[in-house]
Amino acid sequence: MSIMNIVRVSAAVAGSYLFLKISSKMASADNSSSERVDTPTSEGAMATADTPEDGLTRSVFRNGCYENPWPTWKDIHISNVLKFVLEKSNSNVPKKEVLDKELPVLKPDFSKFDKSPDTGVCTMWVGHATVLVQFDGVTVLTDPIFSNRCSPTQWFFGNKRYRKPPCTVEDLPKVDAVVISHNHYDHLDYNSVVALNKKFGDSLCWYVPLGLKQWMVSTGCKNVQELDWWQEVEHHAADGETVKFVCTPCQHWSKRTPTDDFKTLWGSWSVIGPRHRFFFGGDTGYCEVFKQIGHKYGPFSLAAIPIGAYEPRWFMHPQHVNPKESVQIHEDIQSRMSVGIHWGTFTLTNEPYLEPREKLKEELKEKSLDPAEFITLRHGEVTVLGKDEYLSVD
Repeated sequence: MSIMNIVRVSAAVAGSYLFLKISSKMASADNSSSERVDTPTSEGAMATADTPEDGLTRSVFRNGCYENPWPTWKDIHISNVLKFVLEKSNSNVPKKEVLDKELPVLKPDFSKFDKSPDTGVCTMWVGHATVLVQFDGVTVLTDPIFSNRCSPTQWFFGNKRYRKPPCTVEDLPKVDAVVISHNHYDHLDYNSVVALNKKFGDSLCWYVPLGLKQWMVSTGCKNVQELDWWQEVEHHAADGETVKFVCTPCQHWSKRTPTDDFKTLWGSWSVIGPRHRFFFGGDTGYCEVFKQIGHKYGPFSLAAIPIGAYEPRWFMHPQHVNPKESVQIHEDIQSRMSVGIHWGTFTLTNEPYLEPREKLKEELKEKSLDPAEFITLRHGEVTVLGKDEYLSVD
C-alpha cells in the first residue's frame, strides 16, 4: 500500500487526520429505536434550550459515544476501508493552467461586506466548506480552513489544496460568529482557529456541537457556545438585531485522534434572522431529518449544501451526499436558493474533480428546477444571494 493511498484515505474517511484507525469499539446506531438517551450537559454554555417538539430526531449518546439514529447510517468497517484504499481515483486534477480556467480564484471585494444588505445574503465561498455570509447585521464564517493541508501537520502528510484560498484570515472583514459542524480536520483546522482568535479575540463568538468546547478553549477561544441538536441561542448583533443560532442535526460522525471515534457531536446549523434565514449543511449523508429542519425553520433564504466527496457510493453514501441528494436536501429544508460547497478544493474521494458541479446541473434539469435556485460560486467571488423574490418570510 503506497504512502499516497494511506494519506488519501486518512483525509476522505476521517477528515484528513494522520492516524487512520477505525476503532473496533465504534458506536453502533440502534436504528430500531428513536428513544432519547441522555446527553452530557454542556458545562458553561450560555444557550437556552428549546424543548424539541414531538417528531424531531434527538441526539443519542450511549456508552460515551454519539450515534446516528437513522437507518440510512451504516458503520464503517476496516474491510471497506481497505477496499476503498485500493480503488482507483478518477479525480484527475489537472495542472494549474487548466485549473485557473475551470476553477478560478478571484480576489475578494470585501467592500461588499461593509454594510449588511437590506435584501439578501452577502456571500463568499472561500473553498471547501468555508463560506462567509452577512445578513441582518451579522457576519458568519463556516468551518474555516485556510491552511494548505487538512491534516494534523502542514508538512508532507495530509491532503493538499489544489485551489489556494482567495484570502488569508488577516484579510477578512469583521466576523461576528463562526459555526463548526464537526471535528474532522477539513472542517476544524487548528491554524485557522488560532489565526481567527488572534485577529478578532473575545469579540468573536464560536458555535460548536456538544463536546467541542474543551478543544476550542484549549486553543485560546474565549466566547464558545456548545449546543445540542435543536438547541438555540440568541446572538445580539452590533446594530441591535437579534439573530438565533440553532444546532440542527445531520448524518455524519466525528474523529480527530486514534481513540476518539464519535466522542463529540456533529451537526448542521440554522441561523435565523429577523428578515433572512441561512442554513449550513456542514458534512452529511442524506437522511430524513432535513424534512424536519425545513418544517421547523424553513423556508431558508440561502443554504450552503455539500455537493462533493461522494465516490465510491458503496462506501461514502452514509456520510457524504452526492449532488442528487444535495438537491433533495435543498427541497427538504425549503431553501429558496442554495450554493454548493465541499468540492473543488481538496481531493478527498474518487469522483472527477468537476463532476459535482456537472451532476448538480443535471439533477436540477432532471427535476425541472430553475438552475438559479442552486448554484456554485468561484473561489473568492462575493455576491448577494437570496434577494428579491428569494427574500425570507417571517
